[in-house]
Amino acid sequence: MTQQTLTLYELNHLVRQTLELTLYDAYWVEAELSELRESRGHCYMDLVQRVEGMNTPVARAQARCWAGTWAVVGAKFLREAGQPMRAGLKVRLLVRAQFHEAYGFAWIVADVDPTFTLGDMARRRQEIVDQLRREGIFDLQRELVLPLFCQHVAVISSAGAAGYGDFCQQLLNNEHGYFFAPQLFPAVMQGEQVEQSIIAALNAIYDIMERAAAAGQPCPFDCVVIIRGGGATSDMSGFDTLALAENVANFPLPVITGIGHDRDECVLDMVSHLRVKTPTAAAAHLIDHLHQVALRLDDCQHRVTLSVQRRMDTERLRLQRAAERLPALCALATTRHHNMLELLGQRLAAAAAARVQTERGRTDKLSVRLPLLVAGSLTAQQHRLELMQQRVAALDPRLMLRRGYSITTLGGRALRSAAQLRAGDVLLTLLADGQVVSEVLPPAAQTTAEPLRVSSSR
Repeated sequence: MTQQTLTLYELNHLVRQTLELTLYDAYWVEAELSELRESRGHCYMDLVQRVEGMNTPVARAQARCWAGTWAVVGAKFLREAGQPMRAGLKVRLLVRAQFHEAYGFAWIVADVDPTFTLGDMARRRQEIVDQLRREGIFDLQRELVLPLFCQHVAVISSAGAAGYGDFCQQLLNNEHGYFFAPQLFPAVMQGEQVEQSIIAALNAIYDIMERAAAAGQPCPFDCVVIIRGGGATSDMSGFDTLALAENVANFPLPVITGIGHDRDECVLDMVSHLRVKTPTAAAAHLIDHLHQVALRLDDCQHRVTLSVQRRMDTERLRLQRAAERLPALCALATTRHHNMLELLGQRLAAAAAARVQTERGRTDKLSVRLPLLVAGSLTAQQHRLELMQQRVAALDPRLMLRRGYSITTLGGRALRSAAQLRAGDVLLTLLADGQVVSEVLPPAAQTTAEPLRVSSSR
């Protein structure tokens, strides 16, 4: 049997009729906007459904919202959700099926439920808060203390934002004339680059702090202020990210946020040290903080002045009383010292008399012992002298001469060896009854029969 062959248009028309007969109702669908673009007033959306743990969507479809409907639906979502529909949001749409022979299948959007998106955003915000609490960093900023003299401010904001200008003007032209030194670290404050831009600014501030610490210098900043002025409330999603919240929560300086919105508190506000509504409110807080410090200083100065004055009055009264008592105290002290001197004089005289008596007794004892000691010493020395005389007499050379010995001298010294003699030397020989003088002849002369020349004398 030969099957009927259809043209593509006929086949697509058949599909269209089938869908119109079976899917004629409108359906509420929950999906994520993976892409959203506007063209000629119409809105074209790519819808996806993701499963946790999988990168590839499990379902995908195209949706269209025609210009007339989009003008109403887009404005309704912006008004109730506080931000426009954009890629990445989860939405709940009222759609109906449409198949066109030339353009294919698409879901036609008839309405949107902003409360669903708000609930999903709140859920994701709560998930971030829970994660921060599990990490133990949610309350770290509130544990920091704003320095008393908080004057050097690192400002993260858009350079051309009106809010930044208002912030600086209010700080620099404050009614009290306090000095402030704000330094701008530019960042994108709306759109998709909010998270990365603010984190980069925080890193730049931290690098400056580290360089100052390495150089042994004080920290150049007292706090960080993140402000956003002039932007739409529709761009707040960039402040509800985990990475940005972690960086702010762990930052070592107090972080003040003033990003200008009242509808909800974003995660950045929750983890910051202080949240204010606007940039001018942030400036007002810094001015008021410094003013309170000034008031405290004035109060301390007043209290110190009063305390010093009271102390001076007390000391003046003490001096006055002391001056009144001084003559009597001086007289009493003089009397005491006179009595003490008299007592010391008596004790000194008694001690001197006792010492003299003691020394006199010692002198008497020594005078008795001294003659005995002198006599004993003289006897001992006399005996020693007699012994020495006996030893000298025993060593007298004349005794040796009387026994027949003689002493021959050469040059006044006793001759002990013939090797000391030279020809022509004159020798003196001492005898008991006189002396003999002789001359040493050369060896040749001694062989002749010439008699030795000798002279003697007594």
